Amino acid sequence: MLKKIQETAHFIKDKVEVIPNIAIILGTGLGELAHEISDKKEIPYEQIPNFPLSTVEGHSGKLIFGKLGGKDVIAMQGRFHFYEGYNMKEVTFPIRVFQALGIEYLFVSNAAGGMNGSFDIGDIMLIDDHINLFPEHPLHGKNYKELGVRFPDMSEAYNKELRLMAMQVAKDNNIKLQHGVYIGTQGPTFETPSEYNYFRIIGGDAVGMSTVPEVIVANHAKMKVLAFSIITDLGVIGKIVECTHEDVQEAAKIAQPKMAFIMQEIIKKI
Repeated sequence: MLKKIQETAHFIKDKVEVIPNIAIILGTGLGELAHEISDKKEIPYEQIPNFPLSTVEGHSGKLIFGKLGGKDVIAMQGRFHFYEGYNMKEVTFPIRVFQALGIEYLFVSNAAGGMNGSFDIGDIMLIDDHINLFPEHPLHGKNYKELGVRFPDMSEAYNKELRLMAMQVAKDNNIKLQHGVYIGTQGPTFETPSEYNYFRIIGGDAVGMSTVPEVIVANHAKMKVLAFSIITDLGVIGKIVECTHEDVQEAAKIAQPKMAFIMQEIIKKI
């Protein structure tokens, strides 16, 4: 595993002139943020040694290097999911490569179903915390001390300072910003009404099929994490309707410019 991580990191270092300290993961329907990145250099995943390939519509599958908010960034346009058949080491492999490259800040986005009755489709939720319901843990198995400690602390999985900055940017620019707990599940089915109700009862505000594995590994790697969910469908009793992947993509695209703006403003400040 360590050899693969270093091999991939060396490949990337040879391809780009500047290695940023900020990385961004763009979720379903949120790849449009990539258009905001200037001075771009793109590397398709299939050209990167040891990288998995994204098989989901709305995840184009490339690493983008360039500038956002005046700072050098790496963006993953397309992520990997447990439901695609990858194990958790494969799902989180890019985070390990980011660690080897010296990434300090990780910005994550996703599309999620909202269970909080105050949420509307198109809302942006700042993730304050998460509940991990994936059947496999990304740190399961042998621990490599070069990557982190055996029992990492998760008391502040989502960096408080970055969250306060996001709240201030939203307030200053009159952007509605919700807060909540994200529940990560394996998918690929959308939730039943009873599952939505269960997730709400145990403390969730939104649910999705990603993010939690990457955030766990990023914390293991001592990165500062900021994450957003765009609420693309509702799991609120009385508001549940049939949902398709295309619906999720469309709702995410409509809301993503506001999320992109918040991200850019924070990146300017760090």
